[in-house]
Amino acid sequence: MEDPRIEAAWNRFQKRLDAALPHEVTQELRDLFVPDSVIEELLRRHDVETTRIASLREPLALGRENVLPWYTGPRVEDKNWPAFESILRRGLGADSAHKIDEASTRVVAMLDHPATPTFRSRGLVVGHVQSGKTSNFTGVVCKAADRGYRMFIVLSGIHNALRRQTQARLIRDVVNPNPPLWHQITSPERDFVPPPNAQSFLASRDQRILLVVKKNAVVLRKLRDWLEQAQDQLGNCPTLIIDDEADQATLATRKINPLIRDVITRLPKVCYVGYTATPFANLLSDPLDHDDFYPRDFILSLPRGKEYQGPETLFGRHPLDWEDPSEVPGGLDMIREISDDELDDLRPKKQSGAAGFEPLVTESLRRAVLWFWLATAARHVRGQQDQHSSMLVHAHSDTRVHDSYEAPLVELQDEVISGLARDDHSLTEELRTLWQDESSRVDAAEFSNPRASFGAVLEHLGNAVETTKIVMDHYRSTDRLDYDSGPVNVIAVGGNTLSRGLTLEGLVVSFFVRSSNVYDTLLQMGRWFGYRPGYEDLPRIFMPDETREWFIHLATVEEEMRREIDRYLVEHKSPLDLAVRIRCHPKMRVTAPSKAGAAVRTAASYGGQLVETRYFPCRPSDDGWHAGNTDAVQGFLSASAATGRPDRRVKPGRALWREVPLDKVLDFIASYRFHPKSVDASAELMTKYIRQRNTSGALAYWNVGVIGNEVSDDSKTVSLPDGAVVATVTRTRLAATPKDETAPVANIKTLTGSRDEALDLDLAGVEGSVNRTRLQELRVGQQPEKGLILLYPIDAKSEVPVRNSHGAQQAVRGRAPLNAPGDVIWGVAVVFPRPSKAGSDLAVEYDYVAADLRQVFPSAGEDESEDLSVLDQDLDSDAEASR
Repeated sequence: MEDPRIEAAWNRFQKRLDAALPHEVTQELRDLFVPDSVIEELLRRHDVETTRIASLREPLALGRENVLPWYTGPRVEDKNWPAFESILRRGLGADSAHKIDEASTRVVAMLDHPATPTFRSRGLVVGHVQSGKTSNFTGVVCKAADRGYRMFIVLSGIHNALRRQTQARLIRDVVNPNPPLWHQITSPERDFVPPPNAQSFLASRDQRILLVVKKNAVVLRKLRDWLEQAQDQLGNCPTLIIDDEADQATLATRKINPLIRDVITRLPKVCYVGYTATPFANLLSDPLDHDDFYPRDFILSLPRGKEYQGPETLFGRHPLDWEDPSEVPGGLDMIREISDDELDDLRPKKQSGAAGFEPLVTESLRRAVLWFWLATAARHVRGQQDQHSSMLVHAHSDTRVHDSYEAPLVELQDEVISGLARDDHSLTEELRTLWQDESSRVDAAEFSNPRASFGAVLEHLGNAVETTKIVMDHYRSTDRLDYDSGPVNVIAVGGNTLSRGLTLEGLVVSFFVRSSNVYDTLLQMGRWFGYRPGYEDLPRIFMPDETREWFIHLATVEEEMRREIDRYLVEHKSPLDLAVRIRCHPKMRVTAPSKAGAAVRTAASYGGQLVETRYFPCRPSDDGWHAGNTDAVQGFLSASAATGRPDRRVKPGRALWREVPLDKVLDFIASYRFHPKSVDASAELMTKYIRQRNTSGALAYWNVGVIGNEVSDDSKTVSLPDGAVVATVTRTRLAATPKDETAPVANIKTLTGSRDEALDLDLAGVEGSVNRTRLQELRVGQQPEKGLILLYPIDAKSEVPVRNSHGAQQAVRGRAPLNAPGDVIWGVAVVFPRPSKAGSDLAVEYDYVAADLRQVFPSAGEDESEDLSVLDQDLDSDAEASR
């Protein structure tokens, strides 16, 4: 049983810690002759609580070295966090509230103790697009306020809509539950206007001060000058700056960046925390510039919930190092193609054509709008009439293009209302076919949602169409999105104002033809990411095929970046120890060039990687490509048979030669052509890496295998140099859209089977499941410093296999015949072993960039960027600032 005297002392100790640092409180206790045994017990408890927070598995975090932990978590007598927690529990449930509690506690533990004499720290919280970053920083504000932070400045994007939305949420979740504790300088209707007599205003310690301001030059100058008037009082006003959408306008802007710096330098006790789902620019900023925004003090990566529909879930991604390609998410069947033939009717060819542009309701736009109404009606069938339902049309950055969509969309709405009223048969059949096609492609039951018949949907369809508002949402429009006046069905047409931070409530359909080739810009435009409770099966995203491929790449980049942060958690203690690497793309920019001034190309290693052919050219004219690769493979097989040692123990349909000399391998890598889309399969980089490792004696010999099938009566076969015959394998192409079925380049996603890498390994006695990680471990033990090359004879036609489904024959969904030219084409997989000695791996300059940290520790060795001119027109007018 706990000693009540210790409990009382612990409570007093915690309260005193709000106003003084732990070592100061300890000394005060000693000065009061408190027994050493009591002090030791209090310090033990303090250490237990701070260690518990530091040991939380999520969110992943990197912090500063040599900083004494101080935050022990929320307390019973706190005012702000308990009130917000009860709101979370009512709205999201206990589990989600608990996750936000732990994640926000982890962030607060990274802040400076408010009693520290002076501090000016920089941190970054990496979230996911539309995944609850606002809930996290609201929790951080509440907990920091309970511990002694007094002023909270939230930099809320660059547009009034986002600033108003953020202010309203903070009023609802922070201010209204405890009105006497808070003084708001800003309001939903009004951005920052300097209150008179800043000295007396900031001298009061009884209230917390809340400001939600746009990143606007006029506003930030007013804020800077107002703070300048109260320098004597700011020494006792610990401040937390939350920068929502921290990669937008904060970095590399001519006006906004210096003004945010000026605001920070006016504050002697300030912690700046940036929040963003696209941290590419932040991680590439200059770490040597102490006034810039490189997160030199801490980085946290927020987890995503299982129900979150992000880039990986929706689009799928490419395999990363160590991953079994067959286990990598392939994406949901929710992406619909906008044909290239339609693009000129949906967006102007050039910026100069924006003024007179008139869009057409193309086949895909009509299908998208009709599906929005069907999906909204289906949600009503499921009892979601009291919830918002939204469609996004994002075609261009120019507001004149937005406005041009109003007439054709209203005309389509009138047509459907009229057709439903007179029971138009052709319209009804069009809707029925669309409903049956889409609802069969994504089964509601897979998400535990009830299926709805077309008849049930049709009963609610008329109301869904008639009540839909069509809104042009941009900085010049007067009719803006409004989710505060009750449930709304809305088709929102917009650009920049809908691309950052602003939540489109109940988003069901996205129609996206905006052109951008910049990582952060493109990801932030993805308003379709997020949680879709009760309608997880209904969202659809319409976009050009190339854009879909870019999002697959971005999903890969995002997952790899988060794993980089995870890696630092194990290997390093500070963001200044090692820069996060960001994978590049040959046709895309990581961020605007102005934001990446401190970026350098960085190195990566092939050690432990599987590099395989996933892309195959399939036009009739590509027969020469495959003929050249066939010659390269046949020559390599002959060289392997002549110089290697055959292993006859492999099962029928396969072949293996051991101890093939390195020169034969390098000749083959130089002669076989990987498709340019396989960005990791660079012959130049692989050769450079192999030669570098070979200087220490590694990779001098390789094992070479053929992965085919056992010969049967009707199989297509190939002959090997030793006289053996193997049957071809089948590799079909991914077909997420009809266009994929005939695309000139086929993506098969996965060449290797889960156990193919074990061809030269002995699995006898190996227990449990055998995945890529386990195979790599076995390779280090059994075949140290030997690589493996696997050759796959592929049936060039590769028909889609048919499977039994409920007694019926059914082709595998999402796949199409390969249809490459010729009879047999060859795929190649290169297995690079992990170095057998820790730390002995070498790296080559690879397709990555990172912040340049070389000087931090000197001994350590339409093309559309972010449109800053658009930002300036939005930011620099006094009229816009004062609204």
